[in-house]
Amino acid sequence: MDKTIPTLPANATPAEILRAGIAAAGGPVSLACSFSLEDVAIIHIAHEAGLPLGVFALDTGRLNEETYEVADALVERYRLHIDWFFPRHEAVEHLERAEGLFSFRESLDKRHACCHIRKVEPLSRALKGLAGWATGMRREQSVTRSDLQAIERDTLNGGILKINPLIDWSEEQLTDFTEEQRLPKNRLYGQGYRSIGCAPCTRAVQPGEDARAGRWWWENPENKECGLHRR
Repeated sequence: MDKTIPTLPANATPAEILRAGIAAAGGPVSLACSFSLEDVAIIHIAHEAGLPLGVFALDTGRLNEETYEVADALVERYRLHIDWFFPRHEAVEHLERAEGLFSFRESLDKRHACCHIRKVEPLSRALKGLAGWATGMRREQSVTRSDLQAIERDTLNGGILKINPLIDWSEEQLTDFTEEQRLPKNRLYGQGYRSIGCAPCTRAVQPGEDARAGRWWWENPENKECGLHRR
């Protein structure tokens, strides 16, 4: 049976959104963690509020060294257990032998194929047995995320709940919170990165560009999702 989406006040805090979403899910809920500022903030908020939020991560095989450093720092600070999921090695081997190492830059279809192998399929395994999952998505990040809801039903993943506790936070709020709480921070942010994914598909952004301009920068803005957050 479909889970009821709880009604939240317009000014609900991230902790209130998380608490309501976890309660409504009625079962295990985990954060899909890419070790971004958003994800680190959510881990801290859940820890401080004593909320039962698990954490899983997708190791695509092409992450930056700096990303692993953040993961290690979170384990140390919060005694965190991270459930790691990896792409099927046979699929990666077939892709790279057939298409080469950088086929994802040749077309949108080929980029989606790479993302499916490295992210989407592992996500389907990560979500098995969960009643809900949390993300660090914010409306401000890009045009593809402007219609997000704080708690929504993920019809593409069996109708489990999807919780976006930082939905209304600005980048300034997020940065201030990270500094105030002295949270682990990916060193690439100090080099002009504002959204960090796989190393070959991420670059620093230029002044005036939006936060996700450095992701798949050779594509149109409306295409800049990997398939994890299909809508």
